[in-house]
Amino acid sequence: MRGLRMAAAAVAVMAALGGAEAKEWTKVRIGTEGAYPPFNSLTADGQLVGFDIDIANALCEEMKVECDFVTQDWDGMIPALQAGKFDAVIASMSITEERKQKVDFTNKYYNTPPAIAVPKDSKLAGTSDKDLEGVTLGAQSSTTHSNYAEEKLPSADLKLYPTPDEYKLDVASGRIDAVIDDVVVLSDWLASEDGACCKLLGTLTPDPVINGEGAGIAIRKDDTDLKEKFNEAIDAILANGKYKEINDKYFTFDVYGG
Repeated sequence: MRGLRMAAAAVAVMAALGGAEAKEWTKVRIGTEGAYPPFNSLTADGQLVGFDIDIANALCEEMKVECDFVTQDWDGMIPALQAGKFDAVIASMSITEERKQKVDFTNKYYNTPPAIAVPKDSKLAGTSDKDLEGVTLGAQSSTTHSNYAEEKLPSADLKLYPTPDEYKLDVASGRIDAVIDDVVVLSDWLASEDGACCKLLGTLTPDPVINGEGAGIAIRKDDTDLKEKFNEAIDAILANGKYKEINDKYFTFDVYGG
């Protein structure tokens, strides 16, 4: 029996090594949403742009691999990763314990707090649960921000949307009273012509359990070698100034966070 166990173990090790050798990672398929500016969005001619995209390209360059982007609806992002549609997700996905049950994550590549925006003529004066009692609050579904609203702002009437574009239209037209999302996403929208309707009500104190440790790159659990490659590349672009160059292209503050 001992001999059989040893033989079986040897076969398993060889199979694992063979699988690792088969993945040379000359090309990495990256899933992203393309509907979350300024982090990722599609231009009129279908080009992916944004902070996530520039970071992904910088990481791939550092890793000396070819980037191949795949757009995917947010709700199906993790299932598509697990099914092999792409190898990594770079789409402002927060690192949370719930998601860690399904996929692995690299170290964070940025960390910003949630916030609430309202129409400019809104009478709302604060962002507490008491302040938002009876308020119709919009959020993108299956996000840490919708989870935050459910847990921390139960007095509000939460309305969920597939993408931020829908909640922006509804708050601009007065169909809902407020929206919750990342402070950078909301600030970028408010600075645009489309966001002229509204103002930032205030930022919220992140809950580490809900909001996680920041945005990381999601990887399948068995692709530990790819995770390490990304982590090394993240450290490299932070050290060599490339991260700051990308940061300063989009933001006037350090988006990496504490």
